[in-house]
Amino acid sequence: MLETKVISNSEVLYVGRDDGDTSPSTKVLHDFQINGGGGGLIRSWVDSMRACSPTRPKSFNSQSCWIKEHPSALNMFEEILHKSKGKQIVMFLDYDGTLSPIVDDPDRAFMSKKMRNTVRKLAKCFPTAIVSGRCREKVSSFVKLTELYYAGSHGMDIKGPEQGPKYKKENQSLLCQPATEFLPVINEVYKKLLEKTKSIPGAKVENNKFCASVHFRCVEENKWSDLAHQVRSVLKNYPKLMLTQGRKVLEIRPIIKWDKGKALEFLLESLGYNNCTDVFPIYIGDDRTDEDAFKILRDKKQGLGILVSKYAKETNASYSLQEPDEVMDFLERLVDWKQLRCGA
Repeated sequence: MLETKVISNSEVLYVGRDDGDTSPSTKVLHDFQINGGGGGLIRSWVDSMRACSPTRPKSFNSQSCWIKEHPSALNMFEEILHKSKGKQIVMFLDYDGTLSPIVDDPDRAFMSKKMRNTVRKLAKCFPTAIVSGRCREKVSSFVKLTELYYAGSHGMDIKGPEQGPKYKKENQSLLCQPATEFLPVINEVYKKLLEKTKSIPGAKVENNKFCASVHFRCVEENKWSDLAHQVRSVLKNYPKLMLTQGRKVLEIRPIIKWDKGKALEFLLESLGYNNCTDVFPIYIGDDRTDEDAFKILRDKKQGLGILVSKYAKETNASYSLQEPDEVMDFLERLVDWKQLRCGA
């Protein structure tokens, strides 16, 4: 029988507003102060919503400079292999916008059969985790692969492969849920957000178990201010929740020191690679919430981050890919390289 390792909320710390933490998610927390000043506050929310939802590339010169700083992971594939020489590659993949295209209806963000087959082959070659803002059960139902690690709710809900990973000596199934005490309040806030936002055409609220998401991809821009007002009217009564932002989505999460970067560190430790120099994590993601993981890798000078984006963005990633099709090409090249090395 598989053993279960449980991490509870008692083992993580709450985010402090004056602790010097400047991680990307914390920066958004400060930008999105829930209590305080009226119309100016809402305007700052809307400005941030607009800034995180680019609709067109920057100038050619700006874009070309950005590409020089964050070159294509496909073009630099041999360089990446050289950096990983003699080390165990461990793969971390976001879901929406990375393995599946961004779509208007988040319930229809399906990955292609070809992508699923590629990820299946990848997991046979390297330890592989899906790290998503989605509820773990939902992203698992989209991916439909039992040989992966799944980290849902921005890493607040982690479970290991059902088959038992071949990369660990012990047959141990992971379970990490650092925000369990927040389940009732997240469900309560989800219901209130459903009620408050139903008057705004195109708004969609999603319960991701340990966090709630308010999607505004289908909301007219002139209604964003109304949406921000409604979200704030709910959250101002919940001081232990924070608001962060992704691509045309507002995320309501517990104020604890846990994010996709912490999930990456937890999984590496669980795989036996804590403080190891012979491991090479590769994290591929497209969203602002993935920056926490990119920053961990950059600060530790370990592995690398790859941002999926057609547009120039401020990022801690080292390389870039433009869209999920390029992600699939990159993963297939990794699989081919590994199989060639193993004589498969």
